[in-house]
Amino acid sequence: MNMRALPGSEDIIRQTLPNGIIVIARENPQSPSVVVDAFIHAGSIYEKRSKAGLANYTASMLMRGTKNASFEEIYEKIEAVGTSLGVSSAVHTVGFGGKALPEDLNLLLETAADAVRNPIFPHDHLERMRAEILTGLAMRAHNTRVMASLAFYETLFGTDHPYGYSNSGYQESITSIARADLQDFHKQHYGPTGMIITIVGNVAANKAISLVESHFGDWTNNKQPDIAPAPTARTINCAENQHIHIPGKTQTDIVLGYVGPRRSDSDYQSIRIANSILGVFGMYGRLGKTVRKKHGLAYYSFSRADANFGPGTWRLIAGVDPTNVDTAIKVMLEEIDTLIIKLVSHKELDDNKSYILGSIPIQLETNEGIAGTLASMELYGLGMNYLQHLPKQIKGVSRQDVRKAAARLLDPATYVVTSAGP
Repeated sequence: MNMRALPGSEDIIRQTLPNGIIVIARENPQSPSVVVDAFIHAGSIYEKRSKAGLANYTASMLMRGTKNASFEEIYEKIEAVGTSLGVSSAVHTVGFGGKALPEDLNLLLETAADAVRNPIFPHDHLERMRAEILTGLAMRAHNTRVMASLAFYETLFGTDHPYGYSNSGYQESITSIARADLQDFHKQHYGPTGMIITIVGNVAANKAISLVESHFGDWTNNKQPDIAPAPTARTINCAENQHIHIPGKTQTDIVLGYVGPRRSDSDYQSIRIANSILGVFGMYGRLGKTVRKKHGLAYYSFSRADANFGPGTWRLIAGVDPTNVDTAIKVMLEEIDTLIIKLVSHKELDDNKSYILGSIPIQLETNEGIAGTLASMELYGLGMNYLQHLPKQIKGVSRQDVRKAAARLLDPATYVVTSAGP
C-alpha cells in the first residue's frame, strides 16, 4: 500500500473559524464534484428521556421550511441544479451534507446554513412528519431484527441511558412533543460549538473555507451548552435475557452482546481485527462457518464492534428458526470462549489484516468516502495523520493482542442476549 497516497496533514487543510467551527478541506481536482459532510452537537444525548425522539424530530424538520424559503422552494432550488442535501440525527450529533458541482457549492452551503440556522417548523409539515415517524414506529414493532436490537440496547445500558433508549423515540414520546419543544431544542442546541464542516472535491481549499465562513462564520449561540461528556455504562454481572414476543413471525432474531470499545481505546485496532475474525471476514467469519454453515442454525450470523465517544457495543447477531434459538446461542458462546482462550492462527490473523488494509483504499475511492472519514477523524480526535499511521497499527497487531482485546470485553458467562419473534 502506498501510504503517501492516503490523506494526511500535507494535503488536508484544517482551520478553526473565530466562532469555533472547524473546517476541513481536501482538494481533489480530478473529481467533477464537491461533497460536504458536517456535524453539529445536537443529538439525542441532549434531550430528556421523556421527550425521546425530539432531537431526531427536530433534525427531520430542518428542511421543511425556513425564514427565507418554503419547503417547495428549498427543494426546487437544489434539485434544479442536481444538488443533493440531507440531514440525519444520531446520539451525539446531527449530520448534514450533500453533493454538488463545484459551481454550485455556494448554493449548497447557503441552503444548508439556512436550514440549520433558520428553521420555522411549519405546522402542516410538523404534523405530517409526526405521522411519518409514528408510522415508522408502528412498522418497527413488527420487525424482529430491529426490535431485538432495540431491546438489546435498553437491556445493556438501561432505558434511561442516552445509549439505551431509541433516538427515534416511542409512540408516547412522539405524540407528546409540541412545536414549542422543537423550537426550544433548536434555539438551545444548534450553534457553532464543536461544529465540523468537511469539504472534499474539485474546489480550492481556501475557497471552500471562505464559503463556509461567509455562510456560518457569523453564527453564535450563547445558550448552546458545552459538548456533552461521554456517558459511562453499567457493569453486567450475569447473563441477562429478554424476549420480545411478536406473533405471526416465522423467524426469531437474536442479539447477544457486551459493552464495547470507546473509539479512543488503545486496543481499538485489536478489537477491530478480533471482530473481523469472529463475524465479518469472508462469509461472516467464524460465526458464518459454525452457526450458519456447519450447524445450519441461522439464515445469517455475524458480529459488529461499534465504538463511540462513550462505551460502544460488541454484538453477535443471528436470524434463526424459533426452534433453534437456544442451540444458536450456545454455539455463539462457544465461539466467544474459543476466541478468548485460544490464539488465532497466523493465517487467520494475516488474512484479516489484509482484508482490513485492503478496505482502506476502497473506502477512500470517492469524495463521499474521504469526507466521511476525515469528518470522523476530527470528530473522534484521531488527528489528521491517522490514515497514514493506520497501516502500521494494523500490521503491528499480534495474535496475543487479539486474544487480550477479546478477553477484555467478551465473557461467555456474562452477557446480554435479546431476541424477538414468535
